[in-house]
Amino acid sequence: MNFNRRILMVPALAAALLSVVPAYAGPDEDAIAKNLEAFRVAQVANNGEALASLSAPELSYSHSSGSIDTRESLATGTKNANYKWASLEYKNPTIRIVGPTAIVRFNFVGEQEFTADGKKVPQNLHILMNWQKQGADWKLLSRAATKL
Repeated sequence: MNFNRRILMVPALAAALLSVVPAYAGPDEDAIAKNLEAFRVAQVANNGEALASLSAPELSYSHSSGSIDTRESLATGTKNANYKWASLEYKNPTIRIVGPTAIVRFNFVGEQEFTADGKKVPQNLHILMNWQKQGADWKLLSRAATKL
């Protein structure tokens, strides 16, 4: 079998070009990024209804303390929280689409101020979220938090 050297160069050139071209954030990544920001804003506002609307009915929401919420208990607990967020950032988020699911990781940095005594408590967590495409929407399916 005869090989033409130019044909052998095509895969190498293609690989080189792909490594130079910046990654394209497609519509799914954009939708998840938008939902992620909406989720953060809802947390800051203690808006349980908004959190529930962004979450799947099967939500499993794990806190760094080890407690676990469902969609309903998260919404209720958020609405009845005895603190407000003085600040909350989702730093360095990464989104990886895998079929109809997305793996999202970020550093959760904020400060809670408790209503009763005004005590401020800093939060520094690593968060893992799994989002699932349900119909045309991306919904939060699970969340895990680890203290840093």
